[in-house]
Amino acid sequence: MNLKSTYILLLIAGFYLPGRSQIKLAVKPNEVTSDISPQMWGIFFEDINFAADGGLYAELIKNGSFQFPIALTGWRLNKPKAEDQWLIINQQKRSITNTRVARIVKTTDSSAYTLTNEGYRGIGLLKNDKYNFSVWARAMSGNLKLRIEVLRSTGARIASGEIITTPGSWKKYELALTAADSVYGGVLKISFIGKGSIEMDNVSLFPVNTFKNRPNGMRADLAGLLDSLKPGFVRFPGGCIVEGRDLQNRYQWKNTVGPVENRGLIVNRWNMEFARRAAPDYYQSFGLGFYEYFQLAEDLGAEPLPIINCGMACQFNSGEVAAMDELDPYIQDALDLIEFANGTVQTKWGKLRASMGHPAPFNLKMLGVGNEQWDAQYIERYLVFEKALKTKYPQIKLVAGSGPSASGVLFDYAWKQLKTSKADFMDEHYYLPPAWFFNNAKRYDRYDREGPKIFAGEYAAHDKEEAIPESRNSWLSALAEAAFMTGLERNADLVRMCSYAPLMAHVDAWQWRPDLIWFDNLKASATPNYYVQKLFSNFKGTHIISVTMQDSIVAGQDSLFASSVLDKNQNQVIIKLVNMARSSKKVEIHIDGLPPDKFQARGITLTSRLSNDFNSLKNTKIQPQEKQYDILNSILAAEMAPSSFQVFIIQYGSPKISK
Repeated sequence: MNLKSTYILLLIAGFYLPGRSQIKLAVKPNEVTSDISPQMWGIFFEDINFAADGGLYAELIKNGSFQFPIALTGWRLNKPKAEDQWLIINQQKRSITNTRVARIVKTTDSSAYTLTNEGYRGIGLLKNDKYNFSVWARAMSGNLKLRIEVLRSTGARIASGEIITTPGSWKKYELALTAADSVYGGVLKISFIGKGSIEMDNVSLFPVNTFKNRPNGMRADLAGLLDSLKPGFVRFPGGCIVEGRDLQNRYQWKNTVGPVENRGLIVNRWNMEFARRAAPDYYQSFGLGFYEYFQLAEDLGAEPLPIINCGMACQFNSGEVAAMDELDPYIQDALDLIEFANGTVQTKWGKLRASMGHPAPFNLKMLGVGNEQWDAQYIERYLVFEKALKTKYPQIKLVAGSGPSASGVLFDYAWKQLKTSKADFMDEHYYLPPAWFFNNAKRYDRYDREGPKIFAGEYAAHDKEEAIPESRNSWLSALAEAAFMTGLERNADLVRMCSYAPLMAHVDAWQWRPDLIWFDNLKASATPNYYVQKLFSNFKGTHIISVTMQDSIVAGQDSLFASSVLDKNQNQVIIKLVNMARSSKKVEIHIDGLPPDKFQARGITLTSRLSNDFNSLKNTKIQPQEKQYDILNSILAAEMAPSSFQVFIIQYGSPKISK
């Protein structure tokens, strides 16, 4: 039976039949089955859909260092006089990675010599917000003054200021700007006033208001949405970004640390992956590099989970691999990354971390080897990495991959080969229709408990698409994920980490959908899927407890799915329920062990009348709604709305926990 047929049966069985008059569930706070990992629900970050440059990394200027293969990508030059000059100077000895500077020679006082930058699908400024403009420059002759403006496409000025240059060596010039109005698709204009010559590099425009007020930091609204998830971990930098289309363009963490102005640039592997969504101007500047990543994880209170290249490029693209006897540089990169994160300031890489502003270690505990590789070529390389890493850093937990699919020959092969290895986690991925998620809520109830734990590293229910970018994040997809996640939570003894993927997408520059968060140049939108993740993550609890219907786990009976947890720290019993039917369900939840007093419970509900409803930047249709419920004689009675996900939080005194 195929998934479509199965889904039709689910619809017939659950969506259209009226519910029973009363469904009884039993919750037993004293029957603890396992602890729950503090890292249970995390986030997966990959620079896809302009998620880093043009997204979370708040830099507003594209190609500010003129390092793109076409040096003027993102720029427009207005040089009215033939004798005026524009040159790109390649100075290899100035910097190994950032070799290019722009030289401007202006021969008269009167000519209107200007450069404009388009930003990432336009520059967005918010009214009354402050922004920092900066540029590294070397005034070579004359008395040039720089007029800096952010303009609407009509030419109307939104912000402006001037910089007076002084002849001499390279210097960083800075200017504070305030936006007189909001603009979505603005441009930065640099006008050269006077006569003379100058060299420029690292043109930058940053909002002052960043997450945690870090200079040149993360975009506040996007990072704020991540913070609201209360993630247990942050996986970085991907995803297929780790692999690259070929090994030359793989992600190399050492190119992403040190002074931002000295970092390298590579083509983003999503630049031309899909012809219908090609983005030839998509490169990685590494402004959001490994230092910023570790810092972000720390700011979010999350464990870092970096993924390193294992000597393999993307097998869907080039399939290029490093020879087995040439893996040493790749392994050394992994060892050095651990030193960068955890080493003392006396070590080479620990000293670099300290010089960047963080003398204390980042306390890295986990590392992923490879992203989504498969077959014998991956297994043999993984085992070489495992031996080297476990020998030097036995305390570091390793994540191995099970390939790109949730089942099949390659999946089974990876498990067979790695089950007896020293891998601490197996990374499983699921990009499948909503029906698969409903049907697989019991997936881990029957899993073998021997071998590595499970990292559900990438999952998203792929519903049908409409023209509007956000449309694939339908309510049906979110509801299916919620049903599946009750199974992940119920099996938290085995499933120790989970993350939706991809994380975010720019509505004007996306390559892949669905995505957890959509944004444009000014604002961001949380999807229904985001709210599902948030409810699980914010109320993850500390221990799994039993919730049953007629002594069986609740995974599809009467169209319901359920999991329940105990939070010892907050003295809470938390029950999560999914009703996949298009009819309401009357539920009685019997909670063992409560005193015969009257209690109140918070009930938080996500629901929508239409399965294809979605949130957009223009209209938030689906978001949590809260109400209070009375608990009498240890019974919580509620009526679940059709097609709904509901979380009940019961606050009471410290329960007795049996182990």
